[in-house]
Amino acid sequence: MPTASARDVLAARITAQQLDRESGTVADTAVLDLGVQDTGPDGGLWALAIRGVVPEPGELTTVWTLRGAPHLYRRADLPAVATATAPFSEADAAKRIFDAARPLKAADVPVLTALDTIAGRMREIVTAPMVKGETSRRLSDALMTDGGPEPYNRFCVPCDAVHVWEQPFRLAALRAGLELQPGTSPPVLQPVPGFAPAETVPGRLDVVRAYLHLLGPATPQHVAGYLDAPVTEVTAHWPEDAVEVTVEGQRRWLLAEDAGRLGAAAPPVTRLLGPFDLFLQGRDRETIADPARRKELWPVLGRPGAVLAGGAIAGVWRPRKAGSSLTVAVEPWQPFSPAVRAAVQEQAERLAAFRGVRLKAVDVA
Repeated sequence: MPTASARDVLAARITAQQLDRESGTVADTAVLDLGVQDTGPDGGLWALAIRGVVPEPGELTTVWTLRGAPHLYRRADLPAVATATAPFSEADAAKRIFDAARPLKAADVPVLTALDTIAGRMREIVTAPMVKGETSRRLSDALMTDGGPEPYNRFCVPCDAVHVWEQPFRLAALRAGLELQPGTSPPVLQPVPGFAPAETVPGRLDVVRAYLHLLGPATPQHVAGYLDAPVTEVTAHWPEDAVEVTVEGQRRWLLAEDAGRLGAAAPPVTRLLGPFDLFLQGRDRETIADPARRKELWPVLGRPGAVLAGGAIAGVWRPRKAGSSLTVAVEPWQPFSPAVRAAVQEQAERLAAFRGVRLKAVDVA
């Protein structure tokens, strides 16, 4: 059985996720197969920018999918994405909506039926761009007429109002054929013309395969944690061509076609990863950062970005915007070499240009 170190794994992921390239296209960008989380100002489009991609208008779509988070996908892939990211089963659907499953179970309403019911109402309500709050209000009212405030709605104490449960709302939106208008806050939902989920899913969009390709080697538990799915469901959908590898004494798997990447030297690149970049989304956090650094990299609130240098996470960074200028505050985990300092400066300038502001300074602690 092949063996690999954590550094080998990270080096392979840099290549798999194309963080070592300077230019590319939407069509050939691998992370779009799994979806690029679009959270915060340095979200999905920045993740693509550091992989050398500047999408053309209309090439991408933003939808709520995995974990109810907004993700970017190729617009042409959307029908297959809807099928690929849907729950595998009733048990999977119940796990993905968390506490919202309890009132449905008490009312003897299957979760998949509930998602279809919510999606049907959303489809009727959102016939033109509509802000999320208005959509939620109308949806709550519509579902109240379908049998009282439960099992679809809950009373929100801070708002002193009745709302649809959040996760079913988000997971039903794509079932309803709704996407998010890019860059809107609060989110604006709008119909996708002619939308219908695909009957089949190409292998590259299979979420288990895509995770193993982009974040492998991994275990079924890692994939399940990323999807919010039961481990048994992930195991049932495990690729037949997954091969076993030992990483730091732990059994893991990756796709056979990717096995040749393990053991290759890490590409000599420096990148300022956004807080929710896919490179930081692996559920094997022990591989990505030492225990002493994990709370710093993944705090409960206010995640920083991460400095990728030397084939590993070498520190964290935070943006400080004042008017039309930007300061990038960097906290190295080890002293930076002159070459890495220069590369961080260059990446900070790239970030400022991406944001359309002037770089004031790079403060390295």
